[in-house]
Amino acid sequence: GWQVSMKSGSLSYILPCNRLPVQLMSQVRVYTSNGQKKDLGSEDTNGSARGETLHKVETGRQDTTNAGQKQSSPKQPIQVKVKAVLKKREYGPKYTQNNFITGVRAINEFCLKSSDLDQLRKIKRRSPHDDTETFTVYLRSDVEAKSLEVWGSPEALARERKRRKEAEIKYRENLFRNQRLLWEYKEFFGNTKPRSSTAAMFFKGPGKVVMVAICINGLNFFFKLLAWVYTGSASMFSEAIHSLADTCNQALLALGISQSARTPDPSHPYGFTNMRYIASLISGVGIFMMGAGLSWYHGIIGLLHPHPVESLLWAYCILAGSLVSEGATLLVAINEIRRSARAKGLSFYQYVVQSRDPSTNVVLLEDAAAVLSVAVAATCMGLTSLTGNPYYDSVGSLGVGTLLGTVSAFLIYTNTEALLGRSIEPEQLQRLTELLESDPVVRAIHDVKATDMGMSKVRFKAEVDFDGRVVTRSYLEKQDIEQLLQEIQQVKTLEELEAFMLKHGENIIDTLGAEVDRLEKDLKQRNPDVRHVDLEIL
Repeated sequence: GWQVSMKSGSLSYILPCNRLPVQLMSQVRVYTSNGQKKDLGSEDTNGSARGETLHKVETGRQDTTNAGQKQSSPKQPIQVKVKAVLKKREYGPKYTQNNFITGVRAINEFCLKSSDLDQLRKIKRRSPHDDTETFTVYLRSDVEAKSLEVWGSPEALARERKRRKEAEIKYRENLFRNQRLLWEYKEFFGNTKPRSSTAAMFFKGPGKVVMVAICINGLNFFFKLLAWVYTGSASMFSEAIHSLADTCNQALLALGISQSARTPDPSHPYGFTNMRYIASLISGVGIFMMGAGLSWYHGIIGLLHPHPVESLLWAYCILAGSLVSEGATLLVAINEIRRSARAKGLSFYQYVVQSRDPSTNVVLLEDAAAVLSVAVAATCMGLTSLTGNPYYDSVGSLGVGTLLGTVSAFLIYTNTEALLGRSIEPEQLQRLTELLESDPVVRAIHDVKATDMGMSKVRFKAEVDFDGRVVTRSYLEKQDIEQLLQEIQQVKTLEELEAFMLKHGENIIDTLGAEVDRLEKDLKQRNPDVRHVDLEIL
């Protein structure tokens, strides 16, 4: 018998055969016992490009005994290993058949009624909200089919969407008229809906401080204005303008406090907390323009065109009353800031510089400037009374303007920093990072960002590298292991293997989502300032 020797690289196979086809890459040759050779495939006459060759080896005559033994030995079967490959599915650039949508989206986007959804399959999924564990969703494919059943065709559905869109635009155009109608029926809606608790904000905390300051500064402006009309003092005019600016600015702060209490809406998902900072920023600009600007102007006019000052007795009395009232407001603001700083574990200076409560900060700085400006105005007016020189009074007006300009610059700087979104303190950020890294499900965290959103609200974001083994083990601990082993033993085909992996793979992904929710909940519970947590899976 003939033997075939096939070499490919460093591998060599010796296969006994009488008529055996051997395929190597693109060439096939057949060797027979009579020495004939047949080519069954295309072959390069110069040999294979890969250096592969086929050799015919003549063994010569063999002993009759050895030939008998070879003929009696059984032929070895050829074993070929076939690699099982699961066919790859092509989903295309857009695939939404497995998407879930909520009932609200189904009604709004596909123009359905709530009764239309009763006949569809309802699926319970993990809720993204903290107040509920699960919520009901629908398959997008089912909703699309139902919408076509209701409207008859995609064209009819598109026409209905267009009609509703036009109606929404029309409603927005008439929003002002609708607000007027709601205002007219305010009493009716007040009996059917809970009243807003915005008014309660002005009886405690920063709201109370602002309301006290508005009342006192309004009275101070009225009496200072009368004193200026009676005396003609430039310093008294500056004081009157100062009190007017304080009253207007604190009214603006009250507006900011009321607006910051509004609930978040789709256009402002993080709420309106920054309205306090916006109001304080505008207040700082107002102090600079109205307070500092007019005081400087009046002081310069007094230097250029001095005129004698009338009796200052009433001016001194009004300044004394203003000093007492402004001092009382200042003490209210100081006590409120001390209480808030103690609750946050900060010093008085840190609380003010970091602008933790912009409304109270404005009242504090305005009243502090008011007390100092009263002292400056009284001193300069006293020098004018003693010397009879009106220049001292004009210099006092310039001093009050400079003091107001300094306060306004500080308010503009601190509130601008808060609105830009500054990072939290490094110590607090380190605590949050250590809390995440100490969890067994977390391997590492990267790209950590913690932004102070204002009013003790922090947004935390991090890229988290999760340990898949711990997540899988957490899933397995909740399963019936014996039942799982039976499922594994029943897997015989590729289809059964695919179904098994898809089932448990989706459950493991749900387990990973549950771990993310757990970590976010722990961060919020241990750090009450953290209101929004975004953990992205790396």
